[in-house]
Amino acid sequence: MHGLFTLANASAAIANAALLLAPPLAWAQGLGQIYPTKPVRVIVPYPAGGGADLVARMMTQKLADGLGQPVVVDNRAGAGTIIGTEIAARAAPDGYTLIMVNPAHAINPGLRQLPYESIRDFAAVILIATQPNLFVVHPSLLANNTGEFIALARAKPGLRYASAGIGSVVHLAAELLASMTGIKLTHVPYKGAGGYMPDLVGGRVEFTIAPIGSLMQQVQAGRLRALAVTTATRVAALPEVPTAAEGGVPGYQALSWYLLLAPARTPAGIVNKLNAEMNKILGGIDIRQRLAREGSEAAGGTPTSAMKFLRDETALWTGVIQRANVKAE
Repeated sequence: MHGLFTLANASAAIANAALLLAPPLAWAQGLGQIYPTKPVRVIVPYPAGGGADLVARMMTQKLADGLGQPVVVDNRAGAGTIIGTEIAARAAPDGYTLIMVNPAHAINPGLRQLPYESIRDFAAVILIATQPNLFVVHPSLLANNTGEFIALARAKPGLRYASAGIGSVVHLAAELLASMTGIKLTHVPYKGAGGYMPDLVGGRVEFTIAPIGSLMQQVQAGRLRALAVTTATRVAALPEVPTAAEGGVPGYQALSWYLLLAPARTPAGIVNKLNAEMNKILGGIDIRQRLAREGSEAAGGTPTSAMKFLRDETALWTGVIQRANVKAE
């Protein structure tokens, strides 16, 4: 028995030595082959129960099966996602701490001084899902499509829109529309969608542009009127609703999304293994259906495409923030 134990140790030592002596690329790929050997943590910089938390738990259940190790969600809410994101940025780049982010990650650099670099300090793993925003108005507003709304806004400057707070994607989606059309709008910020929904349905504010999942029920019940989706193409959930481009605002696009990141300098072999497992998960019909029920569409792709997406979104929202002179609360 002692001899067998020694032999096993010797074999492990030889394998580890081979990794250490291998060229950098082979070493990185080798790490991906033996990873993981312990539980993996996915930080969600939001409280439990929200959209980001639900999607994270949906993914981690499947990812644990694929990796053969527990994958646990760690909710680290606070400071507009900065607390949890800084923890992830400072974590060891070994694949055992990941973070799931949403548009706040691309918005924060334009709004705040951050204790980390939102792009430089992270390695993209995969774009998990995208969710269109829905442009809705109170039924009393005399606008049945985007073109009519813009005409009304020009004739009656200062139409009021509700948002989930200053600097939220809901706020900036409306500011993007204003900057692309030259209309003047009045921002009425609330603390989250739950805060503004009664006033929106009650007609005390005229419109909002918010994630489709938060508005579908009100639209289907006739309490709000959908004018457009904010994607390049129509969406399956509401196929009768045109895009903003069809309504006369070419190039307008404002998405909500979920993206998985690792700390910068995480070995490529580990990132690629996580990416491969996540692509398998996102290709499953059950996950695609569960995401669709939340108003989202499974994405996937490579780490390179995910990082390009993050860079593009950061550039988009930084530009909107600067043009609208948005200041953090």
